[in-house]
Amino acid sequence: MKKKIRLGLIGAGSVVREIYQHLYFRSQYSELLEICAVADPNEECRNWFGDLAGLPASRRYADYRELLDQVELDAVQVNTPDHLHAAPTVAALKAGLDVVVPKPTAATVKDAHAMIQAAREHGRILAVDFHKREDPRIKEAEARYQSGRYGTLQAAVFYMLDKLFVADPNHTPRFFASPDFAARNTPISFLTVHMADALMKIVNLIPVQVRAIGYAHKLPSLKPQPVHGYDLVDTEILFDSGAVAHILTGWAVPNTAWSTTVQSGRLICSDGLLDLGLDTPGLLEIHADGVLQVNPLFRNFEKDQTVTGYGITHPGRLYRQMLASRSGTLSAAERESLFTPMALGFYTTLVLEGAERSLAAGKSAAAGVTVGPATDLRELVVQQLGKGAAREYGLA
Repeated sequence: MKKKIRLGLIGAGSVVREIYQHLYFRSQYSELLEICAVADPNEECRNWFGDLAGLPASRRYADYRELLDQVELDAVQVNTPDHLHAAPTVAALKAGLDVVVPKPTAATVKDAHAMIQAAREHGRILAVDFHKREDPRIKEAEARYQSGRYGTLQAAVFYMLDKLFVADPNHTPRFFASPDFAARNTPISFLTVHMADALMKIVNLIPVQVRAIGYAHKLPSLKPQPVHGYDLVDTEILFDSGAVAHILTGWAVPNTAWSTTVQSGRLICSDGLLDLGLDTPGLLEIHADGVLQVNPLFRNFEKDQTVTGYGITHPGRLYRQMLASRSGTLSAAERESLFTPMALGFYTTLVLEGAERSLAAGKSAAAGVTVGPATDLRELVVQQLGKGAAREYGLA
C-alpha cells in the first residue's frame, strides 16, 4: 500500500505562506506528503519555499512544464492565481497526476469545465480546497438544513470583509506578492467565492442568475499608491428554487478591526432561521496590540507546534482521499462523490464569472458606485460550453 504522495508545487506565493506551509510541514497530514519540487516564476518565492522544504537547486523550477517533465510525482498542487489554474492543472492531469487547487476551481466556467473533463478523461482526481466546507459550523448547518428542519430557503445574507491591509499595496509587509492584485481582482474572486460556496454546500441549490453592485471609495484614496479597484461588492444570487442571497464582500475594514476577516451569515427559511455566527470563533483577547478575535477553528497553533483547524483539515483530507485512490482503497461511491459539479466547485465558478461579468457591464449610479445588470447563468453556460454541457450541469 502506498504510504506517501510525491507532491510538486506549482506556485509558492501568499497562499502557501499563509496556509499551506503549515499543512505540508507542521500538520497531522505532513506524514502523507513528500515534497519533491517547486515551480514558480518568482525567484524569491521559489527559493523561499525551496529553502523551507530543503529542496536542491535542481528541483526548483521557473517553468511548471519542466517540473512535470523531469520529476516523478503522484500529484501537484496548483497555487497560481485563479485565472491561471487551468493550463497547469490540465497538463498535470494528462500526465497522470492528481491535482489540488485552492478555491475557486477557476475564474471561468470554460476553464473549470476543461479541468473537470480532463480529470474524468484521464481517471485522476481533481480536488478543490474550499476549506470553509470543513468549518464545523458550516457542516452542522448543512446537515440540519438538508434534514428539512428549517423548511425552504427564502433568502440569505452573508458577509466577509477583510482589513484594509489585505488590499493595500502601501502596507508593509505587503499581503499579496503582486502590488496590483487588488486592482486586477475584485473581492468577488477572493472572498465571494468562499461564502457563495459555503451557502450552496448548505442548501444544495443551483444558481441561475447573478447581479453585482461595486463600491470604490476607499481604495482609490490610498496613498502614495492608490488602487483602482472595489472596496466592496454586493453579489445577488437567484437560485433555481427562487431563493435569493446577497453575498457582501470587501477589503476596506479599518486595520484596527478585531479580526483580519469580519464575517457571518444568516439563512431565512419558511420554517425557521439559521444564524451561523461565523464572526465569533471562540477566542477574544485584549493585548498590547489591541482587542483581537482569534479564530482557532480555522488555524490553531498548538503548543507542540502542530497546526490544526479546518483550514488545514480540509486540504489534508483531500490528500488522504488521493492516497486512498492510489492505494486502491477508495470506494466507488466515495470516488463518485468527488466528481459532482458541487464538489468540484463548478457552480461557485459560475457565480464568480457571472458576478464579474455583471460588474464589468455595470453603469455608474453615483460617485464610486457601479451597478451591474443581471447575468443569466443558464445562458452563460450554453454560450460558453454548449447545450450538452448545460444539461450535464443541470442548467438546461
